[in-house]
Amino acid sequence: MQIPVVQPQANPQGSPQILVVDDDDGLRSCIADYLAAEGYEVRVARDAPEMDQALAAADCDLVVLDVMLPGEDGLSICRRLSEYGGPPIIMLSAVGEEVDRIVGLELGADDYLAKPCRPRELLARVRAVLRRRSDTADQTQPGHADYGFLGFTLDSTRRLLRSPSGVVIMLSAGEFALLLAFLTDPRRILSRDELIEKSKGLDADVFDRAVDVQISRLRRKLNDNVPNEVIRTVRGRGYVFDAAVSRSPAPRLTAQG
Repeated sequence: MQIPVVQPQANPQGSPQILVVDDDDGLRSCIADYLAAEGYEVRVARDAPEMDQALAAADCDLVVLDVMLPGEDGLSICRRLSEYGGPPIIMLSAVGEEVDRIVGLELGADDYLAKPCRPRELLARVRAVLRRRSDTADQTQPGHADYGFLGFTLDSTRRLLRSPSGVVIMLSAGEFALLLAFLTDPRRILSRDELIEKSKGLDADVFDRAVDVQISRLRRKLNDNVPNEVIRTVRGRGYVFDAAVSRSPAPRLTAQG
């Protein structure tokens, strides 16, 4: 099946590519049309197989993903995409309880909105997630440092973390930004506000919980490979990255000839 594409009305070159996955035909079309009117190129899918087909066919900068889907549900899809370093995800759900938001964030979502949501609010979240991804990419251009700690190596240019055994560990954009914040200021207690500022932030309405959730995910990924806790919680004050960190300049590109 050919995946429908909603072209941006202004059709700017290099428009961000957004994939909307929702089995509600009316809502899916409404979201796609609204985002296209704001200059994004939008693809749509009704379920996991159509989503996989769309992702295989073209690059995607962000996925707007409904939780309640036929077949594989949105939470399972979110976990699967996050494990393989997929695009950032904004989850939509008719269930707006805090515990459901936390589960979505724990599984790798970058943001979570309860239905029904205003199109302008969704647009603001889309812009915020894409901006965070862009800010993270700007931090990792050639010339920035690469890092080593406890046998791990972080290639900051390619956003690639390797375990002491050489296995690549997939990080979401938020996890990478937080790890980079810790590595640039190790063995010092960092408050949530400092971490948000250093990592270019998480949305203000959920930032306290979002930082806790993303640090918990990052901590688990690190602790699976070393015997001791790397990121310690300092009650009432914040977090500390408890490891020595080495830095080396990332190679710069030079002109030939």
